[in-house]
Amino acid sequence: MNIQAPLSKIKLLNPEFPNKSTGIINGQSSGLLNWNDIAYPQMYDLYQTLLSNFWKAQEINMQDDIKQWDHLSEKEQDVFLRINTQLASLDSLQTPTMTQAMDYVTDSSFKAIFAVIAQQEAVHNESYSYILSSLVPLREQNDRFNQAKEDPIVQKRNQLILDAYEQFRQSPTPQHLFKLAINSINLEGIYFYAGFAFFYNLARQQKMLKTSTMISYIQRDEMQHAYFVCQFVRILLSENPELNNEENIQYVYDCIHEAVQLEKEWAHYILADIDGIELEEFEQYVEYLANKRLRQLGLSNLFEEKENPMPWIHVFSDEMINETKSDFFEQKSRTYTKVTQSNGFDEL
Repeated sequence: MNIQAPLSKIKLLNPEFPNKSTGIINGQSSGLLNWNDIAYPQMYDLYQTLLSNFWKAQEINMQDDIKQWDHLSEKEQDVFLRINTQLASLDSLQTPTMTQAMDYVTDSSFKAIFAVIAQQEAVHNESYSYILSSLVPLREQNDRFNQAKEDPIVQKRNQLILDAYEQFRQSPTPQHLFKLAINSINLEGIYFYAGFAFFYNLARQQKMLKTSTMISYIQRDEMQHAYFVCQFVRILLSENPELNNEENIQYVYDCIHEAVQLEKEWAHYILADIDGIELEEFEQYVEYLANKRLRQLGLSNLFEEKENPMPWIHVFSDEMINETKSDFFEQKSRTYTKVTQSNGFDEL
């Protein structure tokens, strides 16, 4: 396989091909999905988990947060609105990006999961708007969304993700799909989690608890999204050994390292005067998240291995949200070896 050769959009129906796909890209598949006969049965478990997470923003009554809003400091209100709209901006990218990936993925079970993820990201985007509509008038909401677009620090932070997404959009090749997936892990597994920390810090002070409940629902989804994309990458590398090379593995480390540095810079910019968040501790937390994502990819830690450096956030951690994932998330790191059928995948 030429990893730089353009991928073709998959036809809706290919009756001459088997229903069980022969590959997640450049494979043969009829386009018909029989969940009882798929190449990677663990994907059905993940699909069911995603469906069981279904929720709507309107299920959460914001009245308590509305009453508390005016009691937040001016700084807390400003950062609250900034982070809310920045997270919404990133979610705005995810729905069309996941939808586009569907067009080039052969395996119908993966298409179905990408579809659910795209839908859930749309729900997340709406939930941030729902929070805003509860707290500030439309004019300020619009001003804050414009601020998220125009802020140079935010632009710099997000450009890493946007470049990879646009590269695939303009030139959908296996190599660019691989890079898109790594940056989706950065977005969902590092950027989002770091943003959530601010709301959880308010919650531990008994502030804006309804918002933190909404954020925990979003995190429960993002935990599964990051897990799925990590599995997608590992299968992609296993099925396409031309992609499974030293250069691409180095790209993973370099790209995640850059995301960590950008996240640290952003934190110093926006969280500098927030009571309860120590920036040095927060930086270590971002490194902790990066190590976790690398382990999910089957790679070794990039930063010094440590326990969660923000113990107060444990009550909002993946392990507390979904105990069944704790063993997998905390597995011992491995040194890099080529991903194979035997070492490449973890059951849910």
